[in-house]
Amino acid sequence: MSDETAGQSGSSAPVGADAVLTPGVLTLAATPIGNPLDATVRLTRALREADLIAAEDTRRLKRLATALGIRLDATTVSYHEHNEEQRTDRLLRAAAEGQRVLIVTDAGMPVVSDPGFRAVRAALETGCPVDVLPGPSAPVTALAHTGIAPDRFAFEGFLPRRPGQRTAALQRIAADDRTLIFFESPRRTALTLAAMREAFGADRSAAVCRELTKTHQEIKRGTLAELTDWAEAHEVLGEVVIVVEGAGPEDAAAHAAAQAADPMDLLRELVADGTRLKDAAKQVAAQVPGVRSRDLYEQALAEKH
Repeated sequence: MSDETAGQSGSSAPVGADAVLTPGVLTLAATPIGNPLDATVRLTRALREADLIAAEDTRRLKRLATALGIRLDATTVSYHEHNEEQRTDRLLRAAAEGQRVLIVTDAGMPVVSDPGFRAVRAALETGCPVDVLPGPSAPVTALAHTGIAPDRFAFEGFLPRRPGQRTAALQRIAADDRTLIFFESPRRTALTLAAMREAFGADRSAAVCRELTKTHQEIKRGTLAELTDWAEAHEVLGEVVIVVEGAGPEDAAAHAAAQAADPMDLLRELVADGTRLKDAAKQVAAQVPGVRSRDLYEQALAEKH
């Protein structure tokens, strides 16, 4: 299937004060994270008005348009992590020519763990105006569901896939007192929860939010130990957001004690995962105060002899 389709007659929406899209402006729009009824009026109108739509998956864009009862007259092109760099130039050229250019992803806001960041940076560097149409947000929707403190939170996106790198990333934020929000693949949810249990403590409160706004939406709340047991005993399906309570004073003290133990264990785990020794030493040194990467590197070399 081609990743590019041209509209039959081009966009015919009028340009004026009541238009959502402005010619020559690069516009990003949030799409529903599950339920098409969450589409905003501005998104619906933008899809009708656009001359060029860059979509993470053009097939999913067409399904959304069908669900919203919209005919897409715009030219649509795929825009994802594998072609984002080369396609960005085309989007900016189209905007410079006065076209109404729209970027959407499969769900939620472009840029946030999705394509769009390169386009925004390039647009700002070249003087192309940028606009954003707000809408559904999986991290904020999940946070509102959990009952975990929402006053201060940090979105961490996807954790590294390799166990050692994932452990290092979690250790770096184990003492953070803000609520932490993560995206995760359903296939790795049990492994990630187990790693969080080790890094944050078994009693830390958390929630797994699955298939938000969809028919089979599910919110599982409990401690990291309880959620790990649940995930290991059940097949986790769908798109997953994990929300974890921030560290309390006791958590921070326990983390500090763990850091003071032996950073070589973390170094060995990173190396076992395939991280180069020098890179692993730098990662551990950045995590553990008072530890130099050179000392770790030399100690590791000494252990080999």
